[in-house]
Amino acid sequence: MRNIRMLCFLMLTGVLLLGTAIGVQAKSPESEDPIKISTHDWTSQRISSRIMGSVLQKMGYNVEYVIADYLAQFSGLESGDLHLAMEIWETTGRDALLKSLATGDTEDMGKTGMHAKEDWWYPSYVKEICPGLPDWKALNACAEKFSTPETAPKGRYLGGAATWGGHDEERIEALGLNFEVIHAGTAAALSAEIKAAYERKEPIVAWVWSPNWVPYKYKGEWVEFPQYTDNCYSDPKWGSNPDMRYDCGKPEGWIKKVAWSGLKTKWPGAHQAIGNFRISNDEMGALISEVDLEDRKIEDVVSQWMKDNAATWKKWIQ
Repeated sequence: MRNIRMLCFLMLTGVLLLGTAIGVQAKSPESEDPIKISTHDWTSQRISSRIMGSVLQKMGYNVEYVIADYLAQFSGLESGDLHLAMEIWETTGRDALLKSLATGDTEDMGKTGMHAKEDWWYPSYVKEICPGLPDWKALNACAEKFSTPETAPKGRYLGGAATWGGHDEERIEALGLNFEVIHAGTAAALSAEIKAAYERKEPIVAWVWSPNWVPYKYKGEWVEFPQYTDNCYSDPKWGSNPDMRYDCGKPEGWIKKVAWSGLKTKWPGAHQAIGNFRISNDEMGALISEVDLEDRKIEDVVSQWMKDNAATWKKWIQ
């Protein structure tokens, strides 16, 4: 009788193992074609893309990273030449996203868990140089203190790459600010200038965003512009300048994922995992600091995150 029970146990175990194997096989990639994830020129986006890509690779999918322009990528997503974008920021990409979703060729994959804020930022020590901050009206009285040889006597506002949008030139004109926008060519160049100015305690006002290492690492404040509303961007009569739009600060809000609409039918398992992706600002800020301040490779930082957070990302694929 004991031998019979042991035999039954072994047979049952075999059935369970076979069932597990069949279950794994059932979740195998539905297509061997690569899932093409767009990557841009700021660190959090490349990190989130690599994390999601690494999870998909753990699931057995082929993944390809494609360098793409932030706003121009929507045409690639709509045509299916790109399949996934991991960070569309409400602050700069909302209009482009809504326009793309209206075509029916892209899909809103939900929030990433990060909250977007990007606007004019200055280090805390600048308040001693320009009393009256964070009120935006204080900037004109101090404009020359922010000037450089290429902008003097106007102050310099160090903006992001021109392809990021943001309406800073329009904001300066609408609010009558005695400043000129100088665009940093890349996120790395922008961060390098902020870091150098901070270390030398030089006056600077620049485009800073969160999640990012700058507000995570440095003490500083955002310039307080008139609060954003949709009407500020659409109706010239709104706000202090009755003839111009953009006489307010920038919007803040969600950071979303967007996919080619065909992704859910071609790779349904991947579609589910992408929808489940979540990460916080603080967690991303720490990862960005490792890359931008400690000069670690993104691949190494993401690999370590995958090891340390297996319990988290495994929930995304269940």
